[in-house]
Amino acid sequence: MRYDFMIVDVFTDKAFGGNQLAVLTDARGIIPDAMQTIAREFNFPETTFVMPPTDPANTRHVRIFTPGGELPFAGHPTIGTACALVMAGHSKGGDVVLEEGVGPVPVTVRNDTGAYSARLRLNRAPDTSDIVPTAKDAALIVSLEPEDILHVFCAGMGPKFTFVQVGSREMVDRSQLDHRHWHQLLADRWGPNLFVFAGELCDGAEVYGRMYAPALGISEDPATGSAAAAIVGAAATARGNQEGEFGLTIVQGVAMGRPSLLSASARLYNGTVASMEVGGSCVLVAEGQIEVPNHLLERG
Repeated sequence: MRYDFMIVDVFTDKAFGGNQLAVLTDARGIIPDAMQTIAREFNFPETTFVMPPTDPANTRHVRIFTPGGELPFAGHPTIGTACALVMAGHSKGGDVVLEEGVGPVPVTVRNDTGAYSARLRLNRAPDTSDIVPTAKDAALIVSLEPEDILHVFCAGMGPKFTFVQVGSREMVDRSQLDHRHWHQLLADRWGPNLFVFAGELCDGAEVYGRMYAPALGISEDPATGSAAAAIVGAAATARGNQEGEFGLTIVQGVAMGRPSLLSASARLYNGTVASMEVGGSCVLVAEGQIEVPNHLLERG
């Protein structure tokens, strides 16, 4: 049976930049094992499978797969899927709600005369952990020197990250994942996905980063919306602000030749994060059909 798919680039306003995403806009009948197989076939950081919502008040149910496994939430698949549904005429745009593993995710989609963008909202704070690698261990994992490491912390929204702050963009570009040390020191820890960044974590600042996720089958990710949500939420809390909004701009994917731009913000209430938002642009790259053999479909 043939299924329609779209390929979109997310967190960019130009084709062949940002983060690639394949979207099967109506994946009814495909079994979960087949979804994993199809995600490996596309071999993008994520592939999404869209189905009718379990709650008719929501827009669609979405499952997200990397080449290595399923995710309960990820930012660029959420943004890209919401835009793709509007591009394909399956949704009118404006406010949509996508059911994901973390629950319903509200997304606002805009179409400005063919220029698509979206912004998702998460109504909770990120998860955190006090068990973090030392600066020495972090340096070994990213092939830098201990004195290059300014701060290490862990946070996650769905996928869990170890964030490694370094002293300059040049250090971010020089970083390389050392797989042997990653397996020894991080693979089985709370935050196995690694986000290396430079920039001050203050309101309105720009952060420059790279993200490595070998456990998910992703050697490097050009744009990571879940990491953007986690870092803005963790940074807003760490600043000690009690009320108001805290925002960051994240630049990612430059070293890969796929520059990406993410906007992230956290809203604080009584000193805690009440909600977080992540947004960016999306561009259609291709449309087509994929043949899924009958043995990979639900019977009946």
